[in-house]
Amino acid sequence: MQPERYIIHVDMDAFFASIEQRDNPSLGGKPVIVGADPKKGRGRGVVAASSYEARKFGIHSAMPISTAYQKCPHAAFLLPDMQKYSEVSRHMYKILYDFTPEIEPVSIDEAFLNITGSYKLFGTPRETCLLIKSSIKKETSLTASIGLAPTKMAAKIASDLEKPDGFVQVSRKNLLDFLWPLDIKRLWGLGKKTEAVLKNRGISTIGELAKKDVKEITDLLGKNGLHLWQLANGIDNSEVVTENEAKSLSSETTFDKDTSDRNQVEAAIMSLCEKVSARLRCEGLKAKTVTLKIRLEGFLTYTRALTLEVSTNYADILYKNAKELYARFDTIDNPKNSGPLSIALSKRSASKGDTQKRKIRLIGIKASNLISSRQKDYLFKDPGADKREMVHQALDHIRERFGSGFIRRAGGLGH
Repeated sequence: MQPERYIIHVDMDAFFASIEQRDNPSLGGKPVIVGADPKKGRGRGVVAASSYEARKFGIHSAMPISTAYQKCPHAAFLLPDMQKYSEVSRHMYKILYDFTPEIEPVSIDEAFLNITGSYKLFGTPRETCLLIKSSIKKETSLTASIGLAPTKMAAKIASDLEKPDGFVQVSRKNLLDFLWPLDIKRLWGLGKKTEAVLKNRGISTIGELAKKDVKEITDLLGKNGLHLWQLANGIDNSEVVTENEAKSLSSETTFDKDTSDRNQVEAAIMSLCEKVSARLRCEGLKAKTVTLKIRLEGFLTYTRALTLEVSTNYADILYKNAKELYARFDTIDNPKNSGPLSIALSKRSASKGDTQKRKIRLIGIKASNLISSRQKDYLFKDPGADKREMVHQALDHIRERFGSGFIRRAGGLGH
């Protein structure tokens, strides 16, 4: 039997809002909403973060700021200070690296840690988690919720159960006892449509899914069904991937409603390329391979990849090539080939905004074949590179100061 893994998920509590409450004691105990200016209910933009006091009014991230104002007009509405939040995030990560080098950053305020090989330096796995929590509180005056489990998914779920300032430990022995009573919506990769399909079959908990015959689930949901069935049975061998081991950066989005609108899909591709570009630049990386992921209704999933002559971290170049991949998807493969029997979007036979066969459920963009942004992989420099770099530096500065949603390219506004 393999030794038990000890995976931690650290999640800072209401990160942006908590920092604002820490730095302005008059906001303590009051609803705080970080995001766009609500303009007394007429503002555009969304909520970036909300304090737990604001969440009692039904406020959540990504909610339209006008809706948040209607629900809680007496809240303190603050514009994001990304430079300040980034500084606190760096401090948080510095604390985490004191406990293990095996850290997978998830976002500015959360990370996975593998302490299997290091916890004995600090006592037991539980004592290590409590020491991490107390160190964060002592050095930043902020609280974090932590989940400890033998798998990444279970650790992520555990960290969310007793927020704020929570700690939940799950052992390999009681993993299924922990997972099975939970609602199926807590499973990774399970969208609202799949949730509805399963609940219509009387499957509401993770345990009910786990106890079903795997063939029944795969017949119902295809390959994704097998993955979900394995997760429900505690089978999750995904590793903590450190920054040095990262081989790709990606972002994807699931449409609220399956779509055949080409303009909507291309707007989503632009938005995703901007996100991937920002992450590449933040981490000092460039990519030479761009991959487009398309999931159709029914969970049929395909990818198309393109290797560039010169590596890049520019959103416009990523978008240009991802859009070309989208156009290449407009073909019909031979059934004898290894590709799909039928493909959804044929320019030759579909009118604008239509699709053949199936609509699109999900779009994803991945940048891989990564190198340092300081590394040169070209012989002759692109004459427009300096101008393009100036534009991206300006965008970086604006996003760092005001938040990622403050400025967007026109092509992505439709998403």
